[in-house]
Amino acid sequence: MSKEKVIDISTKKTGKIVGICCAAAAAIIIAVSAISIVPAGCTGVVTTFGKVSDTVLNEGIHVKIPFAQKVTTVSNKIQVYEADADAVSKDLQTVNSTIAVNFRIKTASSANIYKNIGTDYQNVILMPTVQECMKSVCAKYTAEQLITERAQVGDEIKEQLIEKVDEYGIEIEKFNIVNFDFSDEFNQAIEAKQVAEQNLLKTKTEQEQEIVVAEAEAKKKVIAADAEATSIKTKADAQAEANKTIAASLSDELIKYQTIDKWDGILPKVASDANPLVSMNLDESTDKASE
Repeated sequence: MSKEKVIDISTKKTGKIVGICCAAAAAIIIAVSAISIVPAGCTGVVTTFGKVSDTVLNEGIHVKIPFAQKVTTVSNKIQVYEADADAVSKDLQTVNSTIAVNFRIKTASSANIYKNIGTDYQNVILMPTVQECMKSVCAKYTAEQLITERAQVGDEIKEQLIEKVDEYGIEIEKFNIVNFDFSDEFNQAIEAKQVAEQNLLKTKTEQEQEIVVAEAEAKKKVIAADAEATSIKTKADAQAEANKTIAASLSDELIKYQTIDKWDGILPKVASDANPLVSMNLDESTDKASE
């Protein structure tokens, strides 16, 4: 066999192998482009030559028309949107706040959001809506109320936010006010007010303590006075009982005996009914004895 024929056969074989390889590669490319995998927690939005289909694909493996259809993944997992929001309170205080919104795209709304909004729904929908709700709600409260009623303010903002974004297919899971910040002048005024309230509370506490001490001292005095009065009454009752006993034990003979026993033998110069010697007729007895 001539050398030219060998080269020709070799060339044909090489061309055949290359053709087979190209066909296999093309088949692989077509097969791969016909398969689409939608991750867990996501939906697949199908576009056919750029036109968005109303039907979405659930998580898993799906077949599509190669080169004609494209599947875009839209996450339905909970996402977090954080931003700074400025507002003005009811008493015209500037409020700088940091907020965090937990949200997710509803599965049934994935195609509609992709078609009308695209994938940048955070900046297109959430950002302006959050700013609007913050300004609207903060204007109803004073700066002090925004601090003391923070939970209520957050709930009201969340309600307004849900009402405004629900029509787009965005579901709000949670709304948090991470931080409230005010001007230096307002912060100083709040600090001064807190100091004044603490001083007032301290003064009130001290006054209450003084009242308690005074009441305790008054009660002690009342108790002491009652005890003294009881003691005096007890002594008086005892003395009265003793006097009663003595009075009951006295008799005319005993009185005469005690008088004579203590008489010094000298007759009184003035006689009257009050003289005990006269009342006992001792004067007449003495005169008769002298005769």
